[in-house]
Amino acid sequence: MGAFIELDRVEKVFDVRKRTGFLKREVRRVRAVDSISFTVARGEMVGYIGPNGAGKSTTIKMLTGILTPSGGRLRVAGIDPSRERMRLAHRIGVVFGQRTTLWWDLPLIDSYRLMHRMYRIPDARYRENLDRLVELLGLGALLDVPVRQLSLGQRMRGDIAAALLHDPEVLYLDEPTIGLDVVSKARVREFLRELNAERGTTVLLTTHDLQDIEQLCSRVMVIDHGRLVYDGALAGLHEAGGGERTLVVDLARELPPIEAGPTARVVKVDGPRQWLAFPASESAAPLVARIAAEYPLVDLSVREPDIEAVIAKMLSSMGDASVPAPGRETVVPGAQSS
Repeated sequence: MGAFIELDRVEKVFDVRKRTGFLKREVRRVRAVDSISFTVARGEMVGYIGPNGAGKSTTIKMLTGILTPSGGRLRVAGIDPSRERMRLAHRIGVVFGQRTTLWWDLPLIDSYRLMHRMYRIPDARYRENLDRLVELLGLGALLDVPVRQLSLGQRMRGDIAAALLHDPEVLYLDEPTIGLDVVSKARVREFLRELNAERGTTVLLTTHDLQDIEQLCSRVMVIDHGRLVYDGALAGLHEAGGGERTLVVDLARELPPIEAGPTARVVKVDGPRQWLAFPASESAAPLVARIAAEYPLVDLSVREPDIEAVIAKMLSSMGDASVPAPGRETVVPGAQSS
């Protein structure tokens, strides 16, 4: 169960030329990924999240060998992706959000047949995997439909199946539930859970639908301005972001706001129902016991903090001190040219 994915002080820097005058250009160095280090064990499902432009897609592209790191060391299953991209391709599956690996004008099944040949998948294994993926992802009625006629949600399911036909050991998912309705999202999430449990597939998931993270991942990494700012349990993210949980209390009758103690406060009162906020790092048990002993309690529930709000609060509290200047750009000395 050693590290399956390893990054050690990995960097990615792009040189961007900007026009600064007549026949003059200035080279600016954009640091998209800034000395990131982490490991992922075989069989882990990890959420990799952050704001737009944080460096998530750049990291994934380096993990697949599409981009070469500017510095540091990177290995996937002991392979350097940029040096042995073809060898690694047989061990990974990738779904890149709005970009498809399917052939646009061909029926879906023809794309799968082409991948059968490209990956040299044994016939029996191909048929077994295809039948299973078609059933679990509800693709039966879509196999003879040209990809260009599929909805975004249907194409996403088709792309997920395509990425798994060759039994990859690691699966990179970028927005796997984008465009899906509630039922389809639930189906895809359940499928990914089964895939991980039954086959031990390692999954690195980037998404803006944070319910994907909450329902699939026990570990989450947050990246901002190319730097890893959090790596740990989902519950710890609430604490790191200073999140609050909410205790919803139903009393037998309408009463003044509950006196909840030093760390909890009433944030809303609506008749006999009251909402109390308390730190996410604290147990709800003492607060519940106090209310039950002093008030005519009928019912209660605890609501977890909104993870998106927690991340936004955590990033805003870090301020500018933790990251380079906005845009992470630096002018390269002596790089002006005419």
